[in-house]
Amino acid sequence: MNLAQIKCLAVFSVFAIIGFGPISPGCLIGMTIVVIRPRWFARLISNMYVSLAAPIPQQSSGKNQAVRIKCFLGLLTLFIIDILPVPVTPAIAFVVILLRPMAFYRLVSGVYE
Repeated sequence: MNLAQIKCLAVFSVFAIIGFGPISPGCLIGMTIVVIRPRWFARLISNMYVSLAAPIPQQSSGKNQAVRIKCFLGLLTLFIIDILPVPVTPAIAFVVILLRPMAFYRLVSGVYE
């Protein structure tokens, strides 16, 4: 486990605790990332996958609009599901952070292409 994974686990642990309400901070931040595509998130994911994959492109050309729309709609669906008493998003985030599936890396790369 690398430092980026540990930091992400700490943040999502806090989100899991405060997520027992009508607002899902993880989903809100995720939707903002999909729309704005900040460089810090690309660096974070590159650091998390440092031993598994090539770095994510830092420049965004905006040509992969379909991937961004699908990601946004998926996060919006999770946001709606998280209104239930059990926060789902932190549980999914824990799995992604610990297992580092390549599908997630390809998805993030598609958002930043």
